[in-house]
Amino acid sequence: MNALAEELNRSLDGTCAGRLLSAIGTRMYFPKGILSQSAEATERAKRFNATIGMAVAHGEPMALDAILSQLPSLSKREAVAYAPTAGVPANRAAWRSEILKKNPSLAGVGFSLPVAVPGLTAGISYLADLFINEGDPVIVADMFWPNYRLIMEERKNARLASYKFFTPEGGFNVEGLEHAIVEASRNSHKAVVILNYPNNPTGYTPTVSEAEAIKAALIRVADGGVDILVISDDAYFGLQYEPDNLRESMFAKMAMAHPRILAAKVDGQTKEDYVWGFRGGFVTFASPDLKEAAYDALVKKLMGVIRSSISNATAPTQHMLAKAVADPRYLKQKQEFGAILERRYHKVKAFLSSHQAPRGFVALPFNSGYFMCFECQGFSAETLRLNLLDNRGIGTISIQDKWLRVAFSSVDEEDLDALYTELFNAAGSMIHS
Repeated sequence: MNALAEELNRSLDGTCAGRLLSAIGTRMYFPKGILSQSAEATERAKRFNATIGMAVAHGEPMALDAILSQLPSLSKREAVAYAPTAGVPANRAAWRSEILKKNPSLAGVGFSLPVAVPGLTAGISYLADLFINEGDPVIVADMFWPNYRLIMEERKNARLASYKFFTPEGGFNVEGLEHAIVEASRNSHKAVVILNYPNNPTGYTPTVSEAEAIKAALIRVADGGVDILVISDDAYFGLQYEPDNLRESMFAKMAMAHPRILAAKVDGQTKEDYVWGFRGGFVTFASPDLKEAAYDALVKKLMGVIRSSISNATAPTQHMLAKAVADPRYLKQKQEFGAILERRYHKVKAFLSSHQAPRGFVALPFNSGYFMCFECQGFSAETLRLNLLDNRGIGTISIQDKWLRVAFSSVDEEDLDALYTELFNAAGSMIHS
């Protein structure tokens, strides 16, 4: 094993993070090669810097005017130079400040500086590299983002263990989650749990009391000797529409919950800041038994994964986002967009409360995010999807042939009644066909 990896591993000895590392994570390190030598040269090479593989003229990167004209707010260096492996420092610092603003219970809590990744998918995939071996259990609700399967089962050959998302009463199934973790970790004493709120596909966020119950359940499992990586997939963070919704990330609740729990936050501007194609994401770590050296080791191992896959996330979008966060218009415009989505949510809720759904077409609980789902009882969700698409010109998503996901986020408020009328009519035709 490389000596740098061994050094990082020593910094993690005796912690849950060290015990949770996969074989890849144990071997991973950030090399003291071209990048570190270039960084030294940037600070100390006062005459000539002949280190980094960029074309430079008169101290500035060469940049085509045809490209610079598309990015008028950026300097040449911001527009075309490489970003550091862990991300543009201003962007990382700005996002850390945003995390603290949105999660006030993190005040005074130690956690790592967010590391920039090219989208939340990459963040989850990198965490899988660091912490998941073949056959390891990964606990998800039965209604989960399908990409988890591709990442965990197909890329990492892990095994997904699921539980029913909802109780029969329509609340979050805390007991099912706890039971799934206990069963999945019975032999390995290790578990990876993904908590995704607002959830894709259900559009459900736990209530404050449910979130406390989730935390208590995970602590009970950890008390039983299980090391747990809790991944908070916060892709739709901030889009809660009911007063009793949890407003903070589960990361804030889990950050100092238990020495056997490593909390990892995967978030970013992709959906929070309405820049889906920018592919801007972050990974942040917290655990009560991690000190500065341990956080530095985790960040360096994550940097090694980034360096060995894509080298670094795109620089221009990071600079643009850091500038946007500092713009006085930023918060007001986000609030305006969020209010549009909330009005659409209430429009859908009003339709569902005032119209009788066809038999077997059951709207599941939702209170946040972009989506809601219908459970298709007694008929195929995929057949319904094709019916809607081919006969009515309406696109929806079928999931596991059980559920139909509807993104009210992508339909204007004035069109929602017409959309849901068509959904009800199509579902009704399935029942009577």
